[in-house]
Order: sequence, then structure tokens, then C-alpha cells
Amino acid sequence: LKYVQALGVHQWLFGSCGEMSVVLNGGSRMGFAAEIFGLARVSGIRQLSSGNALSTRRSCNTFVSNGFSNVFRTQRVRSACISFRMMTAQPSSSSPTVSPLEVKDEKNERKVIRLEDYAPPSVWIDEVNLTFHLDPSATKVSSILKCRLNDVKCKSFDLNTDKDMQIIECSLIQNGNSVEGAKFVRNEVGDKLVVSVPEELKDSFEIQTSVQINPVANKALEGLYQSKGTFCTQCEAEGFRRITPFIDRPDVMAKYTTKIVADKKQYPVLLGNGNLVDSGDVEGSEGLHFATYVDPFPKPCYLFALVAGELVYLEDSFRTMSGRNVVLRIYVRDGDIPRCGHAMESLKKSMAWDEQVYGREYDLDLFNIVAVDDFNMGAMENKSLNVFNSKYVLANQATATDSDFNGIESVIAHEYFHNWTGNRVTCREWFQLTLKEGLTVFRDQKFSEDMGSASVV
Repeated sequence: LKYVQALGVHQWLFGSCGEMSVVLNGGSRMGFAAEIFGLARVSGIRQLSSGNALSTRRSCNTFVSNGFSNVFRTQRVRSACISFRMMTAQPSSSSPTVSPLEVKDEKNERKVIRLEDYAPPSVWIDEVNLTFHLDPSATKVSSILKCRLNDVKCKSFDLNTDKDMQIIECSLIQNGNSVEGAKFVRNEVGDKLVVSVPEELKDSFEIQTSVQINPVANKALEGLYQSKGTFCTQCEAEGFRRITPFIDRPDVMAKYTTKIVADKKQYPVLLGNGNLVDSGDVEGSEGLHFATYVDPFPKPCYLFALVAGELVYLEDSFRTMSGRNVVLRIYVRDGDIPRCGHAMESLKKSMAWDEQVYGREYDLDLFNIVAVDDFNMGAMENKSLNVFNSKYVLANQATATDSDFNGIESVIAHEYFHNWTGNRVTCREWFQLTLKEGLTVFRDQKFSEDMGSASVV
């Protein structure tokens, strides 16, 4: 609890009474989860949060943007501190009261964010096509965003960027042609790229950008960074804007295609979200290779991930209840494979349990876990490419305790369960963070009960 209080989010998480309460009209705890899946599978958890069936009571007096993710990614703090109480009750007669969040902008000035001020973006992004040419100090990122206007009266909209990003080229394309009158203006602070929309722009269009970033100089460990020779990403909550200009908010969900190009000798392993659809040597180059991944399901940009480095892997497979074969891989540094067995078994148990209890089948052909020593979270549920701190993957009978084994099983399960409660079904805005995390914590604790002892969990 001291860790939570030190981060300044205690009242936001627990409210004045020390807990978050979810009130559902009838049904059991399992009924709550089933209703989430049944009603919100397509359009998201926001469907329930805006209705009368569900009300969330919480006080949100203070907020630390870099702190809340760490709280939820630290398994011991999460398990010990989050009191997620389910009750059967009548619908709330009034709308829930949510206090505003206070954050600081790039000028270190206070900025108040209120739930009541939420508005959908003026522009939706439906598809994202990314190409990375990896270099420790000069990575080039090319992006094609397939967009459509949500507000026909829109005169301009903002793309989030990072002040250390070098923007090389920007263009607005419609029907294959550059649109005259479109302007790209970076604000004084450097954290926004303002796109002016010409009057003749209608419906769908593309934004094409080319930028250069410096991963090895990125000490925030957000966005794309390099540590001990390995490229890695962390995008929750607002790290994607450090990679490429984007509308960096969770309600903007898009399908992603990612091509990664890198030196084959230095970075033999190239990993991204989704299914691997193409790979090989780059024609006409000396020592370069590439890998292309396609994620066919819309996701928010905070779930984007990329890993490149000299890694080895333990491979297994899982046959889903519909008969599909899923390739499972755990990537680690050379010498650590003998300590990955328990994590792999935990993953397979999690996949089977989610099918048996919730009817949730894994939806891709590949599931990767990467364990790195320099990851600043406990773990992160990036779609099909979970990144873990090594502590929550590596263990063997000679040195690990029962607590270590239980912790690995629980965290592996938690991040896998996010595939449905957090990834396919996600939050509209960050006020709803406790919905995706609370439900997934509930699921991983029920899993731990079934794998071990309910009285111990």
C-alpha cells in the first residue's frame, strides 16, 4: 500500500472508503464477467459503463501519468492492494461521480482532465501501416494512416508527437493524390503536429509521415528504446507518440501491419504484433533482413509492440477448442531456456482455462512472450507479443521458491487473459482503466484458485 500511496494514486484507485465497488443489477461474480463478454465484445466496455446496469464509484483526486501503469504491472502490489468487490444490487439511481484527473503537460503546467469532457476524436484511424529501419541512434519510421472524418465540420486535428522526434516528411493523400491546402504545423512545445483539413477533403484519406527517433538515447523506457543491445517497446499509456505521429488515445482502434528491417547479424530476431506473414533477406542490401506482421483485429496503439535482438526461444504449441494450432514461443537471452519450462506450462494452462471457464479462444496463430532484464514494468499485455521482466518468466527447482512459481503462473495468466479483457475489449478513455484491470485481476485470481487453493489465493 505504501507503493500505491507514494505514487499518488491511492484515492484514485480505492476512493475514500479504500476500495472500488462495481454494482451490477443481479447475477453473480461470474455473471458480471459473462455480461461484459456478451454485451461489450465488439464495441467495448464503454457500452456497459454508459448504461444503467453498471455504475462505478471511485474518487479520483490525484493522478500520476507515469505511475498508474507501474502499479498495475507490479503483481505483488496489484494482488495485495486492489480490493475488487462484486455485489448484487439495484442499478444506481444517479450517475457515478468521478473527480477530475490532474496531470502536467510538457510545460510542467497543471492540466485538468474531466470525464464529462470526453468527446470522440474528429478523425478515426482504421488502418496503420508501419515500416521500421532499425538503428540504435537513428531509427527511421514510415507510417501510412488510413483515416476517415468523424466530424465533417473538422477544420484541423492533432497528431501526438514527441519533442525529441525529428519529423522528415508529412503529406495528406486522397485518391492517390496529394491534397493541396493541407498543412502540417508543429506546436511550440513539439508534442503535437496540427493537421489543417481543406474544405474539399471528404470521407477517407491517408496521412503519410516519415520520422527519425533515437532509441538508445530514450531513457524514459517509453516508446521504442534499446537496452543491452535489444530493441524493445513500452506504449502504455502514452508511449506510442514517441514512435510516430498518432492520435494517441485508447478509443482510436486500428488494424496494424508492421514491417521491421534490421541488420541480420546484430538483430537476428524481429518480433511484432499479430501473425508473421513474410520474412527474408532484403534484396540488394548487405546484411539486412526483414519481417512483416499483420494484426487483423483493431486495437488501441498502447498495445503496439516491437522487439529486435539476439534472442533464443523455447517453442511449444496449443490446440484450441476449434482445432486450430497456435505456435507458442518464449524468447530469452542465451542460456536462460532451461528456466522457461514453468512459464510455458503456465501459458498453456491459462489458454485451456479461459476456454473451459469463459469460452474464450485465442484468436491468432502465434503467441510470443519476451523476457528482458531491463523492462520497467512487471509485464505488458501487447497483442500477441507479451513483454515481461525476466523475474516473472525464469525459474527452476534449484533456486526458485513456491512463491516464485506461483507468481510466474499468476502473471503469465493475467497478461494472457488481457487478450479479451483489455485488448479485444478495451477502455474508451483512461478513466476506465480500473474496468479492464479489475476484471482481469478477478480472472487471474479465479484461475489461481482453480490451479491451487482458493484459501491461499
